[in-house]
Amino acid sequence: MQSEPSVIPPATAASPPKQPPLPVRLTQGLHIVALFEATKGLLVFAAGIGALSMLNRDAALVAEKIVRYLLLNPDSKLVHVMVERAGRITNRQLLLIAGGATLYSGMRFAEAYGLWKNRAWAEWLAVLGGMVYLPFEVSAILHRATILRFSLLGINILVVAYVARVLYVKRRDRKAAAL
Repeated sequence: MQSEPSVIPPATAASPPKQPPLPVRLTQGLHIVALFEATKGLLVFAAGIGALSMLNRDAALVAEKIVRYLLLNPDSKLVHVMVERAGRITNRQLLLIAGGATLYSGMRFAEAYGLWKNRAWAEWLAVLGGMVYLPFEVSAILHRATILRFSLLGINILVVAYVARVLYVKRRDRKAAAL
């Protein structure tokens, strides 16, 4: 007598509990943070392209044109330092800047995608990545407080706190679903 092939039922007890859906308001907030991260990625990517466009060009001349275009004071010490340093930049340094910008923007795009798709790895990346900047932002404010620096610190704290809240809610809901 031939035996019937055994059918193995899907494992229900061994599989982890399904993640309850995130409340809509938290999902919408994650979408806003994802758009913010994607925008940062685009800006840095554009800066990398700008660095590549400077290859084999007189960077000091380009810096002087930028100073004139932005109507900056050409007699300012800061402007002189900027133009002087631009004149000393090498093609190798420009390539390193462009490569770093590409890596950074790629990380921002990946994080934005993960946040949009409600992925825990992206949420952790957002929290940890945002926390890395906090000491530098505080140090910059202690060195010279400006509205821009306070704004950047505030935005960063809001993003870190918000995404940390999302992680907390997910963990709480996962524990409740397991009970």
